[in-house]
Amino acid sequence: QVQLVESGGGLVQAGGSLRLSCAAQGDIYATNLMGWFRQAPGKQRERVARITGGGSPMYAESSKDRFTISRDFAKNTVYLQMNNLKPEDTAVYVCNAALLITLTDRREYWGRGTQVTVSS
Repeated sequence: QVQLVESGGGLVQAGGSLRLSCAAQGDIYATNLMGWFRQAPGKQRERVARITGGGSPMYAESSKDRFTISRDFAKNTVYLQMNNLKPEDTAVYVCNAALLITLTDRREYWGRGTQVTVSS
């Protein structure tokens, strides 16, 4: 069974840092685009950052300069290093990935999410 497993969320004070991880587990041929979304209460889900299969990162305006996305191809894992966190970063962070189950079978997966809470 293929799934995305997230970790690293928690409670942190404003100005602090957290590192989120998302590992693609199961019988996978390769990983393609991977990224993070977040959803705060009463708000729409928004993209935070993504990284291509070639390793090129892209950031939302709200996360650039503070967040860094990276990946470990050998571990099928994507990371989100979040620095200088602000209360408005409080949300459930959800991993998203395009995975190749076989060379020609590309599927999109979502994780269950991990809570990030930033106190003022």
